[in-house]
Amino acid sequence: ASDVYKRQDKLYAITYMRSVLMALVTTCLCLALGFPMAYGIARSRPETRNLLLLLIILPFWISFLLRVYAWMGILNNNGALNDLLILLGLIDQPIQFMYTDFATAIGLAYSYLPFMILPLYASLERMDMDLVEAAQDLGASRSAAFRDITWPLARPGVIAGCLLVFIPAIGEYVIPYLLGGPGSLFIGRVLFDEFFVNRDWPLASAVAFVLLLLLVVPIVLLQRYQARDTEEIA
Repeated sequence: ASDVYKRQDKLYAITYMRSVLMALVTTCLCLALGFPMAYGIARSRPETRNLLLLLIILPFWISFLLRVYAWMGILNNNGALNDLLILLGLIDQPIQFMYTDFATAIGLAYSYLPFMILPLYASLERMDMDLVEAAQDLGASRSAAFRDITWPLARPGVIAGCLLVFIPAIGEYVIPYLLGGPGSLFIGRVLFDEFFVNRDWPLASAVAFVLLLLLVVPIVLLQRYQARDTEEIA
């Protein structure tokens, strides 16, 4: 019996690590894609800006499941992505995109990208571009101006966006199940199975409590960091 419990504990530990790693990958993808998009929107003309913001919010008007099923049609062996790669002569046989961590990461990044763009846009839109121009007039390169001015001013939006992406991504159930396959080991699937399949509510509650700790601790640390940063600025 002890060996069974050890194997179960190891399985849960692997599941937690996979979920945290996938959430981190998703957050990094959203940040890498969302920052230039948010910067471009913030620096665009007002009439163009409203249109671009509408395009960012537009996917929320479509059912979440429909968007995930659309990615299933794109990534499967007979889907649009494989057809395009074969048409371009890059591959001879379809590549297995579906039911992989790659498909899960793509689905998560697509679904949560607006949650990264909007906080970043809110921070960048308030930024005074005269500061960047003044830094460049004083001899700073574009990279130095970005590092010393743009990035610090955008940091509150970066932190908010990362939290808004990381927190739901770590417990996501639908996307890993549909794009990663029924056998994908992520904590959202484990919680669902323990609650509704195994009916082991005490164990499911314990797993959910550990997940809650994984989410609360970074939030508390970030709040303390922001408070200390604010005091230093003041």
